Amino acid sequence: MTAQELKNSILQLAVQGKLVPQNAEDEPAAELLKRIQIEKTIAVNAGIIKKDKKLSEITEAEIPYDIPDTWEWLRLGQLCQLLDGEKMSGVKYPYLEAKYLRGKIEGSILESGKFVKKGTRLILVDGENSGEVFFATEDGYMGSTFKALYIPDAIYAPYVLNFLLLKKQLFRNRKTGAAIPHLNKELFFNLLIPIPPLAEQERIVAKIEELLPLIEEYVEAEQKLSALNDRFPDKLRQSILQQAIQGKLTERAPDDEPAYNLVARIMADKEALLKAGKIRKEKALLPISDDEKPFEIPETWEWVRLSDICNISDGTHQTPKYVEHGVPFISAQNVKPYRFIPEVHRDVSWEDYLEYNKVVAPAKGDILMTRVGAGIGEAAIIDQDFEFSIYVSLTLIKRYGDELNMEYLLHVLNSPQGRKLASRKTLGKGASQGNLNLVFIREFVVPIPPLAEQQRIVDRVNELLTVCDGLKQEC
Repeated sequence: MTAQELKNSILQLAVQGKLVPQNAEDEPAAELLKRIQIEKTIAVNAGIIKKDKKLSEITEAEIPYDIPDTWEWLRLGQLCQLLDGEKMSGVKYPYLEAKYLRGKIEGSILESGKFVKKGTRLILVDGENSGEVFFATEDGYMGSTFKALYIPDAIYAPYVLNFLLLKKQLFRNRKTGAAIPHLNKELFFNLLIPIPPLAEQERIVAKIEELLPLIEEYVEAEQKLSALNDRFPDKLRQSILQQAIQGKLTERAPDDEPAYNLVARIMADKEALLKAGKIRKEKALLPISDDEKPFEIPETWEWVRLSDICNISDGTHQTPKYVEHGVPFISAQNVKPYRFIPEVHRDVSWEDYLEYNKVVAPAKGDILMTRVGAGIGEAAIIDQDFEFSIYVSLTLIKRYGDELNMEYLLHVLNSPQGRKLASRKTLGKGASQGNLNLVFIREFVVPIPPLAEQQRIVDRVNELLTVCDGLKQEC
Protein backbone atom coordinates (compact mmCIF):
# COMPACT_ATOMS: atom_id res chain seq x y z
CA MET A 1 0.00 0.00 0.00
CA THR A 2 1.38 3.40 -0.99
CA ALA A 3 1.33 6.36 1.38
CA GLN A 4 -1.46 7.98 -0.64
CA GLU A 5 -3.48 4.77 -0.57
CA LEU A 6 -3.01 4.59 3.21
CA LYS A 7 -4.15 8.19 3.59
CA ASN A 8 -7.19 7.57 1.39
CA SER A 9 -7.99 4.43 3.37
CA ILE A 10 -7.97 6.40 6.63
CA LEU A 11 -10.17 9.12 5.14
CA GLN A 12 -12.54 6.49 3.73
CA LEU A 13 -12.86 4.81 7.15
CA ALA A 14 -13.49 8.26 8.63
CA VAL A 15 -16.46 9.08 6.36
CA GLN A 16 -17.93 5.60 6.88
CA GLY A 17 -18.01 6.02 10.66
CA LYS A 18 -15.32 3.39 11.21
CA LEU A 19 -12.43 5.55 12.41
CA VAL A 20 -13.82 6.57 15.81
CA PRO A 21 -16.58 5.02 17.96
CA GLN A 22 -20.08 6.46 18.01
CA ASN A 23 -21.37 8.09 21.18
CA ALA A 24 -25.00 7.51 22.07
CA GLU A 25 -25.13 10.94 23.73
CA ASP A 26 -24.24 12.76 20.50
CA GLU A 27 -27.02 14.86 19.00
CA PRO A 28 -28.13 13.12 15.75
CA ALA A 29 -27.00 14.70 12.51
CA ALA A 30 -30.66 15.30 11.55
CA GLU A 31 -30.77 18.11 14.13
CA LEU A 32 -27.54 19.56 12.75
CA LEU A 33 -29.04 19.65 9.24
CA LYS A 34 -31.90 21.78 10.56
CA ARG A 35 -29.46 24.35 11.95
CA ILE A 36 -27.49 24.31 8.69
CA GLN A 37 -30.65 25.04 6.73
CA ILE A 38 -31.59 27.92 9.07
CA GLU A 39 -28.08 29.41 8.73
CA LYS A 40 -28.18 29.18 4.93
CA THR A 41 -31.62 30.82 4.78
CA ILE A 42 -30.30 33.74 6.83
CA ALA A 43 -27.22 33.97 4.57
CA VAL A 44 -29.43 34.00 1.45
CA ASN A 45 -31.58 36.80 2.87
CA ALA A 46 -28.43 38.76 3.74
CA GLY A 47 -27.12 38.39 0.19
CA ILE A 48 -24.06 36.41 1.38
CA ILE A 49 -24.92 33.35 -0.69
CA LYS A 50 -27.40 32.50 -3.40
CA LYS A 51 -30.45 30.32 -3.03
CA ASP A 52 -29.56 26.64 -3.52
CA LYS A 53 -30.11 25.20 -6.94
CA LYS A 54 -32.71 22.48 -6.97
CA LEU A 55 -31.04 19.06 -6.76
CA SER A 56 -32.67 15.66 -7.13
CA GLU A 57 -33.68 13.64 -4.08
CA ILE A 58 -31.16 11.06 -2.90
CA THR A 59 -32.24 7.54 -3.85
CA GLU A 60 -31.31 4.27 -2.16
CA ALA A 61 -29.54 3.15 -5.34
CA GLU A 62 -27.14 6.10 -5.10
CA ILE A 63 -25.99 5.46 -1.55
CA PRO A 64 -22.46 3.99 -1.86
CA TYR A 65 -22.11 2.44 1.62
CA ASP A 66 -23.80 2.11 4.99
CA ILE A 67 -23.35 4.80 7.63
CA PRO A 68 -24.29 4.84 11.34
CA ASP A 69 -27.92 5.48 12.24
CA THR A 70 -27.12 8.90 13.70
CA TRP A 71 -25.61 10.13 10.43
CA GLU A 72 -27.34 11.67 7.40
CA TRP A 73 -26.64 11.88 3.66
CA LEU A 74 -26.56 15.23 1.85
CA ARG A 75 -25.61 16.34 -1.61
CA LEU A 76 -22.56 18.60 -1.51
CA GLY A 77 -24.59 21.31 -3.25
CA GLN A 78 -27.04 21.28 -0.30
CA LEU A 79 -24.13 22.15 1.98
CA CYS A 80 -21.54 24.17 0.02
CA GLN A 81 -21.55 26.94 -2.55
CA LEU A 82 -18.92 28.37 -4.91
CA LEU A 83 -18.83 32.18 -4.67
CA ASP A 84 -17.20 34.93 -6.73
CA GLY A 85 -15.96 37.27 -4.02
CA GLU A 86 -16.69 40.96 -3.66
CA LYS A 87 -15.86 43.16 -6.65
CA MET A 88 -13.64 46.04 -5.58
CA SER A 89 -11.48 48.71 -7.23
CA GLY A 90 -9.33 51.64 -6.26
CA VAL A 91 -7.58 49.77 -3.45
CA LYS A 92 -4.26 47.93 -3.79
CA TYR A 93 -4.18 44.28 -2.70
CA PRO A 94 -2.02 41.26 -3.59
CA TYR A 95 -3.26 38.93 -6.32
CA LEU A 96 -3.94 35.58 -4.66
CA GLU A 97 -3.21 33.12 -7.46
CA ALA A 98 -2.35 29.45 -6.86
CA LYS A 99 1.42 29.75 -7.45
CA TYR A 100 1.60 32.68 -5.02
CA LEU A 101 -0.31 30.78 -2.34
CA ARG A 102 2.03 27.82 -2.86
CA GLY A 103 4.98 30.17 -2.27
CA LYS A 104 6.42 29.58 -5.75
CA ILE A 105 6.29 33.16 -7.09
CA GLU A 106 6.49 36.71 -5.82
CA GLY A 107 3.11 38.33 -5.45
CA SER A 108 1.80 41.04 -7.76
CA ILE A 109 -0.32 43.97 -6.63
CA LEU A 110 -3.64 44.88 -8.29
CA GLU A 111 -5.94 47.84 -7.81
CA SER A 112 -9.13 45.95 -8.63
CA GLY A 113 -10.51 42.44 -8.56
CA LYS A 114 -12.63 40.04 -6.55
CA PHE A 115 -11.80 40.79 -2.93
CA VAL A 116 -11.58 38.03 -0.30
CA LYS A 117 -10.59 38.29 3.34
CA LYS A 118 -7.69 36.48 4.98
CA GLY A 119 -8.71 32.92 5.89
CA THR A 120 -11.25 32.57 3.07
CA ARG A 121 -11.36 29.06 1.67
CA LEU A 122 -10.51 29.11 -2.04
CA ILE A 123 -11.14 26.14 -4.32
CA LEU A 124 -9.47 25.69 -7.71
CA VAL A 125 -12.04 25.42 -10.48
CA ASP A 126 -9.65 25.66 -13.44
CA GLY A 127 -6.50 23.67 -14.21
CA GLU A 128 -5.14 20.19 -13.58
CA ASN A 129 -5.57 20.44 -9.80
CA SER A 130 -9.22 21.50 -9.89
CA GLY A 131 -10.91 20.65 -6.59
CA GLU A 132 -7.88 21.51 -4.43
CA VAL A 133 -8.66 23.88 -1.53
CA PHE A 134 -6.41 26.74 -0.35
CA PHE A 135 -6.73 29.34 2.38
CA ALA A 136 -6.22 33.04 1.62
CA THR A 137 -3.07 33.90 3.57
CA GLU A 138 -3.98 37.61 3.59
CA ASP A 139 -6.61 40.00 2.33
CA GLY A 140 -6.40 40.18 -1.45
CA TYR A 141 -7.95 39.74 -4.87
CA MET A 142 -8.91 36.16 -5.68
CA GLY A 143 -7.06 34.49 -8.57
CA SER A 144 -9.04 33.88 -11.75
CA THR A 145 -8.80 30.08 -11.34
CA PHE A 146 -10.49 30.18 -7.91
CA LYS A 147 -13.93 30.35 -6.42
CA ALA A 148 -14.57 31.10 -2.76
CA LEU A 149 -15.80 27.93 -1.04
CA TYR A 150 -18.73 28.58 1.30
CA ILE A 151 -19.21 26.09 4.14
CA PRO A 152 -21.84 26.83 6.81
CA ASP A 153 -20.51 27.65 10.27
CA ALA A 154 -22.89 25.11 11.80
CA ILE A 155 -20.86 22.22 10.43
CA TYR A 156 -17.25 21.48 11.40
CA ALA A 157 -15.44 22.73 8.27
CA PRO A 158 -12.28 20.55 8.68
CA TYR A 159 -14.51 17.47 8.34
CA VAL A 160 -15.83 18.76 4.99
CA LEU A 161 -12.30 19.64 3.81
CA ASN A 162 -11.08 16.12 4.61
CA PHE A 163 -14.00 14.74 2.60
CA LEU A 164 -12.97 16.94 -0.36
CA LEU A 165 -9.39 15.73 0.07
CA LEU A 166 -10.63 12.14 -0.21
CA LYS A 167 -12.37 13.05 -3.48
CA LYS A 168 -9.36 14.90 -4.93
CA GLN A 169 -8.54 12.21 -7.48
CA LEU A 170 -12.19 11.92 -8.49
CA PHE A 171 -12.31 15.65 -9.25
CA ARG A 172 -9.12 15.38 -11.30
CA ASN A 173 -10.33 12.35 -13.23
CA ARG A 174 -13.71 13.85 -14.04
CA LYS A 175 -12.70 17.37 -15.12
CA THR A 176 -14.54 19.04 -18.01
CA GLY A 177 -13.14 21.09 -20.89
CA ALA A 178 -10.50 20.23 -23.47
CA ALA A 179 -7.96 23.05 -23.81
CA ILE A 180 -8.37 24.20 -20.19
CA PRO A 181 -9.72 21.61 -17.73
CA HIS A 182 -12.37 22.77 -15.26
CA LEU A 183 -13.90 21.43 -12.08
CA ASN A 184 -16.92 19.31 -12.97
CA LYS A 185 -19.51 21.37 -11.10
CA GLU A 186 -22.36 18.99 -11.81
CA LEU A 187 -20.33 16.21 -10.20
CA PHE A 188 -19.30 18.51 -7.33
CA PHE A 189 -22.79 19.67 -6.41
CA ASN A 190 -24.42 16.23 -6.76
CA LEU A 191 -21.74 14.35 -4.84
CA LEU A 192 -23.07 12.57 -1.74
CA ILE A 193 -21.41 13.51 1.56
CA PRO A 194 -22.16 11.60 4.80
CA ILE A 195 -22.82 13.96 7.71
CA PRO A 196 -22.02 12.70 11.24
CA PRO A 197 -23.19 14.38 14.46
CA LEU A 198 -21.17 17.55 15.12
CA ALA A 199 -19.31 16.10 18.11
CA GLU A 200 -18.33 13.04 16.07
CA GLN A 201 -17.08 15.26 13.22
CA GLU A 202 -14.68 16.85 15.70
CA ARG A 203 -13.54 13.44 17.00
CA ILE A 204 -13.01 12.21 13.43
CA VAL A 205 -10.85 15.21 12.49
CA ALA A 206 -8.88 14.94 15.75
CA LYS A 207 -8.14 11.28 14.95
CA ILE A 208 -7.09 12.11 11.38
CA GLU A 209 -4.74 14.81 12.69
CA GLU A 210 -3.32 12.31 15.19
CA LEU A 211 -2.60 9.87 12.36
CA LEU A 212 -1.21 12.41 9.87
CA PRO A 213 2.32 12.53 11.39
CA LEU A 214 2.45 8.72 11.11
CA ILE A 215 1.34 8.97 7.48
CA GLU A 216 4.07 11.55 6.84
CA GLU A 217 6.62 9.13 8.29
CA TYR A 218 5.22 6.49 5.95
CA VAL A 219 5.52 8.96 3.03
CA GLU A 220 9.17 9.61 3.89
CA ALA A 221 9.90 5.90 4.16
CA GLU A 222 8.08 5.26 0.87
CA GLN A 223 10.10 7.99 -0.87
CA LYS A 224 13.36 6.53 0.41
CA LEU A 225 12.29 3.07 -0.72
CA SER A 226 11.23 4.41 -4.11
CA ALA A 227 14.57 6.18 -4.52
CA LEU A 228 16.36 2.97 -3.55
CA ASN A 229 14.29 0.98 -6.04
CA ASP A 230 15.12 3.53 -8.75
CA ARG A 231 18.83 3.34 -8.02
CA PHE A 232 19.06 -0.37 -7.31
CA PRO A 233 18.93 -1.71 -10.90
CA ASP A 234 21.59 0.76 -12.04
CA LYS A 235 23.80 0.06 -9.02
CA LEU A 236 23.36 -3.67 -9.61
CA ARG A 237 24.22 -3.13 -13.28
CA GLN A 238 27.42 -1.32 -12.39
CA SER A 239 28.31 -4.00 -9.84
CA ILE A 240 27.83 -6.73 -12.46
CA LEU A 241 30.10 -4.93 -14.92
CA GLN A 242 32.78 -4.37 -12.31
CA GLN A 243 32.70 -8.01 -11.23
CA ALA A 244 32.84 -9.08 -14.87
CA ILE A 245 35.97 -7.11 -15.77
CA GLN A 246 37.70 -8.44 -12.67
CA GLY A 247 37.08 -12.03 -13.76
CA LYS A 248 34.62 -12.75 -10.94
CA LEU A 249 31.59 -13.72 -13.02
CA THR A 250 33.13 -16.55 -15.03
CA GLU A 251 35.32 -19.57 -14.39
CA ARG A 252 38.73 -20.05 -15.99
CA ALA A 253 38.96 -22.77 -18.64
CA PRO A 254 42.26 -24.70 -18.59
CA ASP A 255 42.37 -24.95 -22.40
CA ASP A 256 41.94 -21.18 -22.96
CA GLU A 257 44.87 -19.61 -24.74
CA PRO A 258 46.45 -17.03 -22.38
CA ALA A 259 45.69 -13.42 -23.18
CA TYR A 260 49.40 -12.74 -23.60
CA ASN A 261 49.38 -14.54 -26.96
CA LEU A 262 46.20 -12.74 -28.01
CA VAL A 263 47.68 -9.33 -27.21
CA ALA A 264 50.85 -10.21 -29.15
CA ARG A 265 48.78 -10.97 -32.27
CA ILE A 266 46.78 -7.76 -31.90
CA MET A 267 50.00 -5.76 -31.63
CA ALA A 268 51.26 -7.51 -34.78
CA ASP A 269 48.06 -6.53 -36.58
CA LYS A 270 48.60 -2.93 -35.45
CA GLU A 271 52.17 -2.94 -36.76
CA ALA A 272 51.02 -4.27 -40.12
CA LEU A 273 48.43 -1.46 -40.44
CA LEU A 274 51.11 1.10 -39.59
CA LYS A 275 53.43 -0.21 -42.27
CA ALA A 276 50.60 -0.19 -44.82
CA GLY A 277 49.85 3.47 -43.96
CA LYS A 278 46.27 2.66 -42.95
CA ILE A 279 46.65 4.15 -39.48
CA ARG A 280 48.78 6.96 -38.09
CA LYS A 281 51.71 6.42 -35.80
CA GLU A 282 50.98 7.69 -32.31
CA LYS A 283 53.23 9.06 -29.62
CA ALA A 284 54.59 6.17 -27.55
CA LEU A 285 53.02 5.78 -24.10
CA LEU A 286 54.79 4.70 -20.94
CA PRO A 287 54.56 1.07 -19.79
CA ILE A 288 51.71 0.34 -17.35
CA SER A 289 52.89 0.82 -13.77
CA ASP A 290 51.59 -1.18 -10.81
CA ASP A 291 49.98 1.99 -9.45
CA GLU A 292 47.83 2.23 -12.60
CA LYS A 293 46.39 -1.26 -12.16
CA PRO A 294 43.16 -0.70 -10.20
CA PHE A 295 42.59 -4.33 -9.15
CA GLU A 296 43.96 -7.85 -9.38
CA ILE A 297 43.14 -9.91 -12.46
CA PRO A 298 43.47 -13.68 -13.15
CA GLU A 299 46.89 -14.98 -14.19
CA THR A 300 45.75 -15.74 -17.75
CA TRP A 301 44.66 -12.10 -18.27
CA GLU A 302 46.78 -9.12 -19.32
CA TRP A 303 46.72 -5.37 -18.68
CA VAL A 304 47.02 -3.25 -21.84
CA ARG A 305 46.50 0.36 -22.75
CA LEU A 306 43.48 0.95 -24.95
CA SER A 307 45.68 2.30 -27.74
CA ASP A 308 47.64 -1.00 -27.73
CA ILE A 309 44.59 -2.89 -28.97
CA CYS A 310 42.46 -0.24 -30.73
CA ASN A 311 42.83 2.71 -33.05
CA ILE A 312 41.40 5.78 -31.33
CA SER A 313 40.41 8.89 -33.27
CA ASP A 314 37.96 11.76 -33.17
CA GLY A 315 35.77 13.27 -35.84
CA THR A 316 35.93 16.42 -37.89
CA HIS A 317 36.79 19.62 -36.02
CA GLN A 318 35.15 21.77 -38.66
CA THR A 319 31.50 22.75 -38.63
CA PRO A 320 29.93 20.40 -41.16
CA LYS A 321 28.25 21.69 -44.28
CA TYR A 322 24.68 20.42 -44.35
CA VAL A 323 23.27 19.34 -47.69
CA GLU A 324 20.10 17.65 -48.88
CA HIS A 325 21.87 14.45 -49.90
CA GLY A 326 25.01 12.97 -48.40
CA VAL A 327 25.78 10.89 -45.32
CA PRO A 328 24.38 11.04 -41.76
CA PHE A 329 26.30 13.24 -39.34
CA ILE A 330 26.77 11.73 -35.87
CA SER A 331 27.54 13.61 -32.62
CA ALA A 332 27.23 13.04 -28.87
CA GLN A 333 23.44 13.17 -29.16
CA ASN A 334 23.54 9.83 -30.94
CA VAL A 335 25.27 7.96 -28.11
CA LYS A 336 23.70 6.70 -24.87
CA PRO A 337 25.08 3.90 -22.70
CA TYR A 338 24.97 0.79 -24.93
CA ARG A 339 22.63 2.54 -27.38
CA PHE A 340 23.69 3.94 -30.74
CA ILE A 341 20.97 6.21 -32.13
CA PRO A 342 21.71 7.25 -35.73
CA GLU A 343 18.55 9.22 -36.59
CA VAL A 344 19.45 12.63 -35.16
CA HIS A 345 21.32 14.94 -37.55
CA ARG A 346 20.79 16.02 -41.12
CA ASP A 347 23.08 14.85 -43.91
CA VAL A 348 26.51 16.39 -44.55
CA SER A 349 28.47 16.71 -47.73
CA TRP A 350 30.34 13.79 -49.30
CA GLU A 351 33.50 15.90 -49.40
CA ASP A 352 33.64 16.29 -45.61
CA TYR A 353 32.93 12.61 -45.16
CA LEU A 354 35.60 11.45 -47.60
CA GLU A 355 38.18 13.82 -46.14
CA TYR A 356 37.55 12.39 -42.70
CA ASN A 357 37.65 8.80 -43.92
CA LYS A 358 41.15 9.18 -45.31
CA VAL A 359 42.11 8.36 -41.72
CA VAL A 360 39.64 5.71 -40.59
CA ALA A 361 36.04 4.85 -41.45
CA PRO A 362 33.36 3.98 -38.85
CA ALA A 363 31.96 0.48 -39.29
CA LYS A 364 29.64 -2.00 -37.65
CA GLY A 365 31.24 -3.36 -34.46
CA ASP A 366 33.23 -0.18 -33.73
CA ILE A 367 32.61 1.74 -30.50
CA LEU A 368 31.69 5.40 -30.17
CA MET A 369 32.44 7.21 -26.91
CA THR A 370 31.10 10.64 -25.94
CA ARG A 371 33.83 13.16 -25.16
CA VAL A 372 31.79 16.18 -24.02
CA GLY A 373 28.61 17.12 -22.18
CA ALA A 374 26.46 15.40 -19.60
CA GLY A 375 27.02 11.94 -21.10
CA ILE A 376 30.80 12.21 -21.18
CA GLY A 377 32.46 8.78 -21.12
CA GLU A 378 29.35 6.91 -22.27
CA ALA A 379 30.03 4.28 -24.93
CA ALA A 380 27.88 2.51 -27.51
CA ILE A 381 28.63 -0.05 -30.19
CA ILE A 382 27.74 0.59 -33.84
CA ASP A 383 25.20 -2.12 -34.52
CA GLN A 384 24.49 -1.60 -38.22
CA ASP A 385 26.26 -1.17 -41.53
CA PHE A 386 25.99 2.32 -43.03
CA GLU A 387 28.30 5.17 -43.94
CA PHE A 388 28.42 8.21 -41.68
CA SER A 389 30.66 10.98 -40.43
CA ILE A 390 31.31 11.89 -36.79
CA TYR A 391 31.95 15.17 -35.03
CA VAL A 392 34.78 15.99 -32.61
CA SER A 393 32.43 15.41 -29.64
CA LEU A 394 32.83 11.66 -30.27
CA THR A 395 35.71 9.21 -30.14
CA LEU A 396 35.81 6.28 -32.55
CA ILE A 397 37.35 3.12 -31.09
CA LYS A 398 38.21 0.57 -33.76
CA ARG A 399 39.98 -2.73 -33.14
CA TYR A 400 43.09 -3.89 -34.99
CA GLY A 401 42.26 -7.09 -36.85
CA ASP A 402 39.42 -9.21 -35.51
CA GLU A 403 40.86 -10.86 -32.40
CA LEU A 404 39.11 -8.71 -29.80
CA ASN A 405 35.52 -9.02 -28.62
CA MET A 406 34.20 -5.47 -28.92
CA GLU A 407 31.16 -6.25 -26.77
CA TYR A 408 33.54 -7.17 -23.97
CA LEU A 409 35.40 -3.88 -24.47
CA LEU A 410 32.06 -2.05 -24.42
CA HIS A 411 31.34 -3.56 -21.00
CA VAL A 412 34.74 -2.42 -19.78
CA LEU A 413 34.18 1.15 -20.96
CA ASN A 414 30.70 1.35 -19.41
CA SER A 415 31.81 -0.22 -16.12
CA PRO A 416 32.56 1.91 -13.04
CA GLN A 417 36.24 1.59 -13.92
CA GLY A 418 35.61 2.82 -17.44
CA ARG A 419 33.44 5.69 -16.26
CA LYS A 420 36.38 7.01 -14.24
CA LEU A 421 37.65 8.29 -17.57
CA ALA A 422 35.02 11.02 -17.37
CA SER A 423 36.62 12.36 -14.19
CA ARG A 424 39.70 13.27 -16.25
CA LYS A 425 37.82 15.76 -18.38
CA THR A 426 39.39 19.17 -18.80
CA LEU A 427 37.86 22.61 -19.19
CA GLY A 428 39.26 24.88 -21.85
CA LYS A 429 39.23 28.65 -21.61
CA GLY A 430 35.64 29.90 -21.56
CA ALA A 431 34.29 26.34 -21.87
CA SER A 432 31.15 25.41 -19.96
CA GLN A 433 31.41 21.65 -20.59
CA GLY A 434 34.28 19.30 -19.95
CA ASN A 435 36.24 17.65 -22.71
CA LEU A 436 37.76 14.17 -22.51
CA ASN A 437 41.20 14.40 -24.11
CA LEU A 438 42.09 11.66 -26.61
CA VAL A 439 45.39 11.13 -24.77
CA PHE A 440 43.52 10.06 -21.63
CA ILE A 441 41.42 7.62 -23.64
CA ARG A 442 44.50 6.14 -25.29
CA GLU A 443 46.21 5.79 -21.88
CA PHE A 444 43.23 3.98 -20.32
CA VAL A 445 44.26 0.56 -18.97
CA VAL A 446 42.09 -2.39 -19.97
CA PRO A 447 42.02 -5.90 -18.44
CA ILE A 448 42.13 -8.41 -21.31
CA PRO A 449 40.98 -12.03 -20.75
CA PRO A 450 41.60 -14.89 -23.18
CA LEU A 451 39.41 -14.50 -26.26
CA ALA A 452 37.18 -17.46 -25.36
CA GLU A 453 36.63 -16.06 -21.87
CA GLN A 454 35.74 -12.67 -23.32
CA GLN A 455 32.77 -14.33 -25.02
CA ARG A 456 31.78 -16.15 -21.82
CA ILE A 457 31.87 -12.85 -19.96
CA VAL A 458 29.75 -11.16 -22.64
CA ASP A 459 27.17 -13.96 -22.53
CA ARG A 460 26.96 -13.88 -18.73
CA VAL A 461 26.85 -10.08 -18.48
CA ASN A 462 24.15 -9.79 -21.15
CA GLU A 463 22.09 -12.39 -19.33
CA LEU A 464 22.36 -10.51 -16.03
CA LEU A 465 21.81 -7.08 -17.56
CA THR A 466 18.55 -8.34 -19.05
CA VAL A 467 17.46 -9.18 -15.50
CA CYS A 468 18.49 -5.66 -14.40
CA ASP A 469 16.41 -4.13 -17.17
CA GLY A 470 13.45 -6.17 -16.00
CA LEU A 471 13.94 -4.98 -12.43
CA LYS A 472 14.01 -1.38 -13.61
CA GLN A 473 10.70 -1.79 -15.41
CA GLU A 474 9.12 -3.39 -12.34
CA CYS A 475 10.42 -0.62 -10.07
